[in-house]
Formats: sequence, structure tokens, C-alpha cells
Amino acid sequence: MSEGETRQSEDSPQAGAVTVSDVQELIRRKEEIEAQIKANYDVLESQKGVGMNEPLVDCEGYPRSDVDLYQVRTARHNIVCLQNDHQAIMKQVETALHQLHARDKEKQARDMAEAHREAMSHNQGQREGLSPPQAFAKVNSISPGSPASIAGLQVDDEIVEFGSVNTQNFQSLHNIGSVVQHSEGKPLNVTVIRRGEKHQLRLVPTRWAGKGLLGCNIIPLQR
Repeated sequence: MSEGETRQSEDSPQAGAVTVSDVQELIRRKEEIEAQIKANYDVLESQKGVGMNEPLVDCEGYPRSDVDLYQVRTARHNIVCLQNDHQAIMKQVETALHQLHARDKEKQARDMAEAHREAMSHNQGQREGLSPPQAFAKVNSISPGSPASIAGLQVDDEIVEFGSVNTQNFQSLHNIGSVVQHSEGKPLNVTVIRRGEKHQLRLVPTRWAGKGLLGCNIIPLQR
């Protein structure tokens, strides 16, 4: 095992304690390794494009004089070590994402238990003649391990309140985008209707391994 791989194993997130920040750090290390691999391949390219397998002796068996043999051997050795490190850290990224996904499932189970209590209040409100709030948007897709997934949002959730945006003032998805951009790192109260039941969630827009600050796709509802 190379020194870099050993360091990655020591610094890798512990099972059950992984966070989105841990995944971001692993992605940063992966990109650093990829940049180092490219730099070493550039060295080989500058040496007559010898690559990883081209012989370093001439047709008579003597060391080639047209390339820097030390640079070539060093670059080849570095590439092999870095590729091993890259393979190891990719496994760590995969493991961390699986742990995040498992934690999301546990949170969804807790949400289901909470839903039973909320359903009692919701049904009582309906019996008293109170109609449920009208949704203006819908969650179309969610990326595992994203801030939206961690907050408990689910596909097909109908949004009735997103921070300061509600049915009365919603005009377009730009309203939600503006709230998200101005609330990075700050909790937002999000109210959704899920299978006829109202759920109140706390969503924190955060930079993570994927795109955007939420990691979900929201579409407007035509009413």
C-alpha cells in the first residue's frame, strides 16, 4: 500500500459517522490524485511520448539516449502508485455514499412514524371543514446523499411552503431559486403534502458532491 493510500485509510470517515462534508473532502482528494496522474503522463509525453510500456533500450539493448531515463522511470512509478490511490479513494467515495443513503432511509422511517401523529391533526382539521393548503410545486427527482434527501424530501412531495414562498406569492421556480441562493447554510422551513398528509421539514441548502445546493429537481404544478 502506498503512502497516499495509507493516509486515505487513516483519514476516511468512520462507518455511521459519514457526512456530506466527508464526501466532499473525498471528492477533492480524488481530483487532486487525478491531476497528479495527468501531470506524470505529461512528463512521459514530453519524453518522446514513451508512455507506460515503450522500451527504454534501443535495438542493440543499450539505454536510450534520446530520453531522460530517470524522469521516465520516476513518472511511471508515480503513475502506478497514484492509480492504486485513485482506486482506493473511489471505493471510499462509494462506501460513504452508501452510508449516507442508509442514513436517509432511517430518517425516512422516523418521518413515517411522525406522519402518523401529523395525520391525526390533519384528519381532525378536515373534519372541522378545513381544506388542506394548495401545492404550487412538486419534487420530481432527488439525488442520494443530497441536502434535499437528508432533509427528508421525497419524490412526488407536493410543496405548499418553501421558506418565504407559498401559494399566494409563488410565480415561478425563480422564486424558490432566489430563496435557496440567499439561504446557503441556513435552515429553511419546507411544508409538503405527501400521500394526502402534511409534513414539515427543515432543509439546509448546502454545497455537496453533486450540483446545486439542494440536489433535487422541482417542477411547478399547473393549477
